[in-house]
Amino acid sequence: MIEHIDIKGVHTVATPNLKKYINRKFGRLDRFVPKADRSAVRVEIALVETKHEAAKQCHARATIHLPHAVINAEEATVNIFAAVDIVEAKLRNQLVRYKETHGTPRLDQRLLRRLKRVSTEV
Repeated sequence: MIEHIDIKGVHTVATPNLKKYINRKFGRLDRFVPKADRSAVRVEIALVETKHEAAKQCHARATIHLPHAVINAEEATVNIFAAVDIVEAKLRNQLVRYKETHGTPRLDQRLLRRLKRVSTEV
């Protein structure tokens, strides 16, 4: 679980249910971070609610601070929970790419590289 999650509300109050929902959604993102970097991960979430003449707009912005990068995602919808879901999905996709480049290679990838080296030597 990601333990450092900061939630800020701008023009809105983050209710306990919303905070619990955000902690549950973003806490699970640690599985997409390399194990060596998990203790240094910090997440900042800003929830902004704007009311125009006709409709309400909810923005969710999230920033993940990692040892080698900073990852951002933003979404605006009518429902704040939907915006949080979409931002979490965007961050998950970016973290998968981060883990591929900064994490240790999986066993099958290491075996393929070794087999390629052996086949070129023969």
